[in-house]
Amino acid sequence: MLVPIRCFTCGGLVGDKYEEFANNKDGDESPSNILDDLGLKRYCCRRTILSTVEFIDQMMPYYEALSKTQDSFSL
Repeated sequence: MLVPIRCFTCGGLVGDKYEEFANNKDGDESPSNILDDLGLKRYCCRRTILSTVEFIDQMMPYYEALSKTQDSFSL
């Protein structure tokens, strides 16, 4: 999933805050405090940021392998 630009529920802008959240969540500070510092007060926006999972880096090798396989079978 790509990082959402806007909250799915209220339409608030959350895309610009995800990178900072991802960089800070590995530290000792709690996610609640990080979201407060970023200015996310609505629970729907907080949910959108917390539930975002970036798996594009994990999926790319499979698509590259599939592409190579399809190229080898084409005439």
